[in-house]
Amino acid sequence: MEEQYKISDPQVLKAVAHPLRVRLLGLLRTDGPATASELGRKVGESSGSTSYHLRELFKYGFIEEDPERRDGRERRWRARHNYTSWDAVEMSATAEGREAVRIMHLRQAEMVRRVMEEFDVAEWSRDWVDTAGMSDHIVSLPPAALREFNRKAEELLHDLAAKYAGDPEARQVSAWHGAVPRSPRENR
Repeated sequence: MEEQYKISDPQVLKAVAHPLRVRLLGLLRTDGPATASELGRKVGESSGSTSYHLRELFKYGFIEEDPERRDGRERRWRARHNYTSWDAVEMSATAEGREAVRIMHLRQAEMVRRVMEEFDVAEWSRDWVDTAGMSDHIVSLPPAALREFNRKAEELLHDLAAKYAGDPEARQVSAWHGAVPRSPRENR
């Protein structure tokens, strides 16, 4: 699997911004290869609907057929990349690009909400419950400091994943970091 899919075309970003496509791609990335029927059961959609959206993801290069795990009746799909990225400045050069970036940001926020809703503390040990969660901070930073924060947070996460690879207590973890400047209206 390739590390990233860097998108520069707003049409491609809009294609993946569909709510069901974002979920399907996320499931293929986290849970591995699956058929349209398997994914349909996970997301509560018909296999016809998931099949259509999988073909769209395939058309735009997000997924591929899994040649290693063929199912006699149905195609098995897998993600082609670990994550999707885009240059927000480049993408925002057009109204269509700005809309695509805005929609993707909203989809990302929806995904965070869904993961937090699914996190049931009763299913986890005290150690996991104690360390899981979210926090928010409001600080004053210039763009250079925010860029440094983003870079260091990503480096730290990759370093920790490598350091604890193979640890018997390790589990897949949804980790987020994000920051946007507050609107002048919010600063009143």
